Amino acid sequence: MESYERHLITHAGHPIAAPLSDASVDALLAAALAHVPDGAGRLLDLGCGEGAWPLRALAARPGARAVGVDVNGAALAAAARAAEGAGVADRLTLHETSAAGFTSDQPFDAVLCVGATHAFGGLLQTLTSVRPHLAPGGCVVVGEGFWERPPTPAALAALDAVPEEFADLGTTVELVLEDGWAPVFGHTSSLAEWDDYEWHWTGSLTRWVLDHADHPAAAEALETATAHRAGWLGGYRGVLGFVTLVLRAAR
Repeated sequence: MESYERHLITHAGHPIAAPLSDASVDALLAAALAHVPDGAGRLLDLGCGEGAWPLRALAARPGARAVGVDVNGAALAAAARAAEGAGVADRLTLHETSAAGFTSDQPFDAVLCVGATHAFGGLLQTLTSVRPHLAPGGCVVVGEGFWERPPTPAALAALDAVPEEFADLGTTVELVLEDGWAPVFGHTSSLAEWDDYEWHWTGSLTRWVLDHADHPAAAEALETATAHRAGWLGGYRGVLGFVTLVLRAAR
């Protein structure tokens, strides 16, 4: 099964590809665009996938415009269809290119990179790369993992990670501050949000297998769902955290 097909299936019931509830997403978007009056604003989502964040922002702000960037053509096609269905296609522009390679001649009031900092090589590299995209007073919304507690061997194995890959929450925020950013809002995902995300991820893929038992990729998909669920429940559940920060440049 191609990775893009798996992504579309695993996120069918949870379009936000991160452990965030709908209420949390709305609060983060409101904080990111609080400085923009009259329901307007320009938003850029780097690593937008199926466009869940831009679509949510455009639905709530009738004067807003958004740009989504992703290397996944199938996900972008799904985003375009969703935008048509929501009646916001004329306000959403999609680019099939790398997040790190995207350029624009216009700045943005909010730049999002939630759960996609790997595209830039890490959190601080992401912040360096997105800074030129920001309009004066604009906000970055960045979502990043952190260690809730020291990672266990089981957690590291499930995530294919090393201890240095993430810091704890306090150190993560300190790194952002030292890099010249000021947090104006943030959300630390709860265990319930994590569970909801993971049950949707594994459950949607398992449901697809049951409904497509004759598909050539069914066995691979079932193995993926089983391994993912085991790695989450027996490895990183309660160990890996996720924080989404709304940042403004302090210098």
